[in-house]
Formats: sequence, structure tokens, C-alpha cells
Amino acid sequence: MLRKKAAGQDSGDTIIGKGTFIQGELKGTGLIRVDGKVVGTIETTGDVVVGSGGEVQAEIRAENVVAAGQVRGTVTAAGRLEISRTGKLYADATVGALVIEDGALFQGQCKMIEEAPKSREDLFADLKAVDENEPE
Repeated sequence: MLRKKAAGQDSGDTIIGKGTFIQGELKGTGLIRVDGKVVGTIETTGDVVVGSGGEVQAEIRAENVVAAGQVRGTVTAAGRLEISRTGKLYADATVGALVIEDGALFQGQCKMIEEAPKSREDLFADLKAVDENEPE
């Protein structure tokens, strides 16, 4: 699922190691891997991987998302959301494709993207419009 970068290209990869806690907004352009704990928002034009020991309580926006640990909140993956056998996803998701391995846990709702958005901004603009129109 995760693509290798071309030689010489800046990776921009971020790793939140085991024992590390981050609260707030995390933005990037490359891979973000969480083996620690993140509470808040994670947004990247790359992929997000939550390792088997990772915990995330956040709104996640990324190209692809792999949940091998525990995720609570909302997930928007323009590409693919994959829940590994060790993964626990307690979230509502909007995705291009969904893969759930045997043994994985998914509690929430999933909305499939019917057609690919023209750009990431278009995808997120549509989601913001839906959120703004929902009654409280």
C-alpha cells in the first residue's frame, strides 16, 4: 500500500515513537507513523500508519491510512483505509477503499467516495460543507 519515494526525493517522514505523547495539530507532507500516542488532528498529503502499539484519538486526513493499533475519532483517506488484524478502529470513515483483515475491530460508519475528487482540497471542502450543514 505504501509507495517508495523516488531516489533523491525528500521523504518528510515523521515517526512518533513508543513512549511519546503529542497533543494538538500534526501536519506533514510525508508518511506519519504513530507508535506512541497522539490526541488532536493528524493531516498529511502522504500516508498515516498507526503501529500495533500506537494510540490515536484524532481527526485523521491522509492519502492512505493503516490502523494496526487503536484509533478513535474520524478518518478521511482519499485512497485506502486498511485495518490490520491487530487494529481497533472506533471511528467514522470516509475512504476511497476499505480493507479489514480477519481479527480486526471496526466500530463506526464508513462512507465510500463514489468518484475520485479533483484534488485533496475538494475532498476536504466537501466534508467541511457536510459538517457545517448537520444539525447540532
